[in-house]
Amino acid sequence: MAKNKVEITGIKTSNLTVLKHKEMIELFRKLKKGDKTAKDTLVNGNLKLVLSILKKYHNKTDNMDDLFQIGCIGLIKAIDNFDLSHNVRFSTYAVLMIEGEIKRYIRDNNPIRISRSIKDLAYKILKFKEDYTYNNNSEPTTSEIAKHFEVSEYEVANAILCLKEPMSIFEPIYNDGGDTIYLLDQIEDKKENKELDDLISMRKALMKIKERERDILINRFIVGKTQMEIAEEIGISQAQVSRLEKNAIKTMKRLIK
Repeated sequence: MAKNKVEITGIKTSNLTVLKHKEMIELFRKLKKGDKTAKDTLVNGNLKLVLSILKKYHNKTDNMDDLFQIGCIGLIKAIDNFDLSHNVRFSTYAVLMIEGEIKRYIRDNNPIRISRSIKDLAYKILKFKEDYTYNNNSEPTTSEIAKHFEVSEYEVANAILCLKEPMSIFEPIYNDGGDTIYLLDQIEDKKENKELDDLISMRKALMKIKERERDILINRFIVGKTQMEIAEEIGISQAQVSRLEKNAIKTMKRLIK
């Protein structure tokens, strides 16, 4: 038995099916036409994706059953909102939705509770910073933010600080129908600027490599799938997955330099 295997009450995880890419495309087409059974098949065929994400949260909670249910909520939201016309693999899209639900659940059930008013202010500040930077080609100062929201500079700093630990830097925080804004794009921590710069460079490089290679890296190092699982999903050999993975990493290193 795998050391990090996730055990869920009432579910024999080893018997869960995994849908291939072509199968999911066909099911999404049926779902769009109103076939309700297609949604159930999509949910059941992606439960292993939820389980693979839960492996990272063994130390966050004693009740993995609860996290599994929350992850399934994220999966259902991803299915409801997925658009085939965006030409992105469903697993790539779903990871963010599932992780977002899990992160929110863990944050909201954290013994160190943060008031809703502080969270709301923090989200408004992040949106203001995005708009300000876009219009002025520079980020607003803490003083300018405080003046805009008619609060003290301490309140601004405290609101931003409340988001740094509980939230994933890859959690989507705003989308107006265009590019999604992630926390990584917004939060500044002077002590960790080098680390954030590296992450930003990696994210930019990731968007420049070939789509198939990007999907493989995301599934391997974010979702946590094995090369064999990826090979079965996209219909190629494990050796081909290995070569594509190595080439993608080599290209990423070159782009980051």
